[in-house]
Amino acid sequence: MTRPLLACGLLLVSLAAGALVITHRLLNQPMKLPPAGYALDVPVGTSLRRLAGRLGAQGVLGYPRMLTAYGRVTGLADEVKAGEYEIPAGTTPRQLLQQLVEGRVKLHSLTIVEGWTTRDVMRAIRNNPAIRQTLDDVHGKALARALDLPSAEPEGWFFPDTYRFPRHTTDREILAMANTRMTIALEQAWAGRQLDLPLRSAYDALILASIVEKETGLDRERPQIAGVLIRRLKSGMRLQTDPTVIYGLGEEFDGDLTRRQLTKDSPYNTYTRTGLPPSPISLPGESSLLAAVHPDKSESLYFVSSGDDDGSHVFSATLRAHNAAVRRFLEATRGEGK
Repeated sequence: MTRPLLACGLLLVSLAAGALVITHRLLNQPMKLPPAGYALDVPVGTSLRRLAGRLGAQGVLGYPRMLTAYGRVTGLADEVKAGEYEIPAGTTPRQLLQQLVEGRVKLHSLTIVEGWTTRDVMRAIRNNPAIRQTLDDVHGKALARALDLPSAEPEGWFFPDTYRFPRHTTDREILAMANTRMTIALEQAWAGRQLDLPLRSAYDALILASIVEKETGLDRERPQIAGVLIRRLKSGMRLQTDPTVIYGLGEEFDGDLTRRQLTKDSPYNTYTRTGLPPSPISLPGESSLLAAVHPDKSESLYFVSSGDDDGSHVFSATLRAHNAAVRRFLEATRGEGK
């Protein structure tokens, strides 16, 4: 009796070992995926058994029951996470399960551009099909309250950058990420500021940075622009910046700023009022934030476009020099129009 039992036991061991070898080979054999990869959507509540069966029916997975059994034995079957996945060519069943367990989902992106307004951000969010919309009719002060922002207006509180996120992330979550980035960047800039600035708070620095952002696209000029604005604030001069007036006009602005609009008083008209406008007018990037708290120390009080293709400006310390620079700019632009 002993020898037959021993032989039977050895046979079972041999079969088990062979099954393990085959299982290992099949689980580590690349699936039948297109060269460009495979898009896999895993709805909430989908079991590994159902998912493997679907992949098997589509011809992607050769042995769906084997993957299901492996998932149960290892305890990974209950760890599969819902989401949208990109499965690259060459992926094995074992690697697929690991990707599903780790939740390495496909990431979408949204780019918030320096100088945009909150309205621009909301438009981009609404046009992004991967973002779940929950704030469709919320804007202005209501948006600031909905997001628990530190000011009554939401303008300026979203950091320009590219944000990556899984499908079905909400608009509120995207805005919260951008707000956190801006809050940290502003706090760091304010903590390292020059101590002689005529700014009462970090929020004042954010407002100033938003003006700098709209006045120039050149990083090298941002401290110069900030310096002009800071010196004007210190001396009680009006800032006289077109971007603040344009922001205050909103949809009324059609691309051509008129003399009437420049002289019409509003909280954002820095030609008619001294000091900073009541809120930021754009989303400043890091270089503008740093410029606002580290302005240059020259004597310039004026600047005007140089007319060059690089978008640079001519800076002047006196009105006389500034008027001469304005004349040169007007003569150059008239010459181009001939």
